[in-house]
Amino acid sequence: MSAESTTTVAPAGPAAGRLSFLDRFLAVWILIAMAAGLGLGRLVPGLGDALAKVTVTGVSLPIALGLLVMMYPVLAKVRYDRLETVTHDRRLLIPSLVLNWIVGPALMFALAWVFLPDLSEYRTGLIIVGLARCIAMVVIWNDLACGDREAAAVLVALNSVFQVLAFSLLGWFYLSVLPGRLGLEQTALDVSVWEIARSVLIFLGIPLLAGFLTRRIGEKTKGRTWYEDRLIPRIGPFALYGLLFTIVVLFALQGDAITSRPLDVVRIALPLLVYFALMWAGSMVVGRAVGLDYPKATTLAFTAAGNNFELAIAVAIATFGATSGQALAGVVGPLIEVPVLIGLVYVALAARRFFPQPTPTVDPAAAPEGSARV
Repeated sequence: MSAESTTTVAPAGPAAGRLSFLDRFLAVWILIAMAAGLGLGRLVPGLGDALAKVTVTGVSLPIALGLLVMMYPVLAKVRYDRLETVTHDRRLLIPSLVLNWIVGPALMFALAWVFLPDLSEYRTGLIIVGLARCIAMVVIWNDLACGDREAAAVLVALNSVFQVLAFSLLGWFYLSVLPGRLGLEQTALDVSVWEIARSVLIFLGIPLLAGFLTRRIGEKTKGRTWYEDRLIPRIGPFALYGLLFTIVVLFALQGDAITSRPLDVVRIALPLLVYFALMWAGSMVVGRAVGLDYPKATTLAFTAAGNNFELAIAVAIATFGATSGQALAGVVGPLIEVPVLIGLVYVALAARRFFPQPTPTVDPAAAPEGSARV
């Protein structure tokens, strides 16, 4: 992962040239992981069933472990002593809430009905994906794009709270109430608040607590300079390893279904492509319009465009079954999201010159050791 601080003024030169070797070719590693997962799921009989039997909150335990390994290093990079400044930034928080909880679900609902009017199972699965706002993989895309880590931590935590409170209510509204008012087919979604809260606690709470304690103990015992320059570079690559492992397992679970129904996958993919493009680009425009600097605008865009596929898949499996069309739609979500958002990382880095850059600040924690950071 990129070791650049969110308040660091970037050096001149091509954006890709500032990425590490692992980060620069991340798109290649992801494509290889996706192909490996699909191949394993197709070629190894019973692999998907075996992986699916060991579950936590309806998601394969290997996927859960991969997500925890993926998120921990990024959350360990967050400077938690800076979170207070982010929580008072209304230019960031208000657009984020509007984009995530009003615009995002409404847009996915509209696209699902426009592209899949005749395929109710896939349509319902896409709507569920739109309701599950991202609290996990977004930290990877944000970090690679040199977004604001502290802002990402706050927005992800905010999304997690709203997810617990609003997911079931929005599911009822977009699957039953609104279709009924419009004379469309209605669907029931039976998911408890505890199921959602449990998912949030596992996929966000555990790595967030681990990252916070790692920084707190590391800085207290060795100092910030050691923590930033020695420990973070050692644990940072594990985020990529966790991401690739998660992708392999995820696609192995549904490899046979995806490869045996390619036309269905294409139909599910089209509205997802439109959704990710509109949400990301629209959020970047909103960020520029309200005067956010590049790191915060990037964070706003990725947190708005990403979705919590692990929750969406868990809900689809628990409600409709592991072999349902709803579950397949949930799995196709990251199939499209992963390559699209990694591509948008490079677009964001190339577009950073059009945004205000953050004001350089002195890191008080490093000052006693004579190494002011900007």
